[in-house]
Amino acid sequence: MAVLTLSEKLDQLGARYDELTQQLSTPDAVSDSARFQRLAKQHAELEEIVAKHREYKQIEKDLAGARQMVLEAEDAEMKQLAHEEEKHLAARKEAVEKNVLLEIRAGTGGDEAALFAGELFRMYSRYAETQGWKVEVLESSPSSLGGLKEIVAAIQGQKVYSRLKYESGVHRVQRVPETEQQGRIHTSAATVAVLPEADEIDIKIEPKDLRIDTFCSSGPGGQSVNTTYSAVRITHIPTGLVVSQQDEKSQIKNKSKAMRVLRARLYEMEQEKQHAAIAAERRGQIKTGDRSEKIRTYNFPQNRVTDHRIGLTLHQLTEVMDGKLGPLVEGLVTHYEAGRLKRELAEA
Repeated sequence: MAVLTLSEKLDQLGARYDELTQQLSTPDAVSDSARFQRLAKQHAELEEIVAKHREYKQIEKDLAGARQMVLEAEDAEMKQLAHEEEKHLAARKEAVEKNVLLEIRAGTGGDEAALFAGELFRMYSRYAETQGWKVEVLESSPSSLGGLKEIVAAIQGQKVYSRLKYESGVHRVQRVPETEQQGRIHTSAATVAVLPEADEIDIKIEPKDLRIDTFCSSGPGGQSVNTTYSAVRITHIPTGLVVSQQDEKSQIKNKSKAMRVLRARLYEMEQEKQHAAIAAERRGQIKTGDRSEKIRTYNFPQNRVTDHRIGLTLHQLTEVMDGKLGPLVEGLVTHYEAGRLKRELAEA
């Protein structure tokens, strides 16, 4: 029996994906909730790889056409256009990577909430390592006890947004703080937001709209940790947005990082204008950061983590906090993909 090539195996997956798409639209599947969920899960597992394979095949086809045109075109202008198209398609053929900005902020709970925010960042950093993603801290504000009041980090790699986009919301922790003398369990919270990082072409920032101030970096308590004016504060005058950056010793690097954060926040504002309903849903998930608005609970005494949106409970909190987020991430992706398919079928 002949061994299939990778491309042939991917083509088979594509055929199976099309078959599942057809089955999901049948009355029998729609009326049988258990079957629909099973088919939807299989469909969701195949969707991304099939889409990428088909995109790759189309790019290869278009690239071959562009190269042929470069060879055959007699008109100089047409040959140049074909050459530019060839370069563009060759760049697209490279592995697709997309950046996101991960924002974590301490909510209710004071120092304990800040400690938990720091642990959440460690959890996502460890998960990023297992996925082969790159994490770069852009902005951070440490607390007095070693936690984080807030942190903004860029995460770069394949499938980053599709895997992390459902992490936005209020995360609640229940445990006995180290400072608690009587062993009482305290409840604190932190908020998480995952935003797609905007490219420069998405947001145009005019120099005349910026006020850039420099100052000496400072540490906890306000003491100066740097005698040079390397820290940067950028104010976007039209919107009033202010971004500060002091992690780097170089003023140029701090300015570059601050511009990335500013661009992403301006991008989010623009998206809110264009997609008010989606933005309202996102804001509704995060709300004020109050622990009663939680999407997930981390209970340390019981070694338990529960995602309240999908009713999933795991008694593996130690492993989750060490970055083993796979079961939670996959459960959320499957749940929301099934919901999207049902809405689309209802509207068809």
